[in-house]
Amino acid sequence: MGRVVLDTLRAPYDDREVWASLTPEEARRLAGLLLSEAEAVESRTRTSEPHVAVVPLSGDAFQATVRGHALRVDQPLDDGGQDTGPTPVEIFVASLATCVAHYAGRFLDRHGLDRGALRVTALHTMAADRPARVAALTVDVEVPELPPARARALEAVASRCTVKNTLEHPPAITVRLNGDGRAPRPVPSSAAGGDRPRR
Repeated sequence: MGRVVLDTLRAPYDDREVWASLTPEEARRLAGLLLSEAEAVESRTRTSEPHVAVVPLSGDAFQATVRGHALRVDQPLDDGGQDTGPTPVEIFVASLATCVAHYAGRFLDRHGLDRGALRVTALHTMAADRPARVAALTVDVEVPELPPARARALEAVASRCTVKNTLEHPPAITVRLNGDGRAPRPVPSSAAGGDRPRR
């Protein structure tokens, strides 16, 4: 029937069986969510430092989990995706805009000004040459009825947000492949009880 059946293998004391009939896409999405949640739980036990776990969902869609918060990314329809979420580059631009908004909002709070009308927008331009990258970013901060005496200070504070500082002082970035993609070799029976093979 082209469906994936999920059976929870009920225990003898359960009143009724729990199962689900899923499309292949729904099954992949559920599998991705389960893997993401498992990674999030494991990461909390491994380290207290910020950790992002990304798992595939379907097609070009991925789910990133950060401290239990799920974020879906995808590609637009004209790029072969299903447009079920923003692209990684759009999230990158949004991280700068929301960081600026955070700093601006805290500034307004400190000075007893209403942050309700705060609006931050961001535009980006992709580079025309290689490598593929964002070539320019413009972030506009709008605060109606901001007292002119506070304008320069707000601009200075918003311009020093953590994401902008990071872009202006780029961190060292390392992309690592964990393992070589091959299955570990079986342990010979003669090595039983000896040193374990290295992976």
